Amino acid sequence: MNSIYLRVSYADTDQMGMVYYANYLAFFEKGRTELLRSIGLEYKTIEERGFYLPVLHAECKYISPAKYDDIITIETKLYEITAASITCSYGVKCDEKLLVTGKTKHSFVNKMLKPVRFPKDIKELMEKNLEEQTI
Repeated sequence: MNSIYLRVSYADTDQMGMVYYANYLAFFEKGRTELLRSIGLEYKTIEERGFYLPVLHAECKYISPAKYDDIITIETKLYEITAASITCSYGVKCDEKLLVTGKTKHSFVNKMLKPVRFPKDIKELMEKNLEEQTI
């Protein structure tokens, strides 16, 4: 699991002062990017090798809102790998209180957006960092 910390900006919130619901997907992306970086696999490197990881499926469960100026923790786990996709789970917390959980599934594709198998080195690196439970 990898954790990052963010302060909720005014631009992240809606008229009610709560984080706008769709912004949690952007928070998930930040968490996923840093998870991959922490295991030695940057998105930039994947793209330089001619591959992408587009989202196939995304889900969020909203439990309690984050508000302007809160410092939130985004916890990210890589918990499923197939021949050509990964699934990550997320937990967004504030002061240890769970606010949102979610998952995203990503296909591994080439530059023509055709699904392809992971190269052996990338798959092995991801498998070493696989966790069994979702958040």
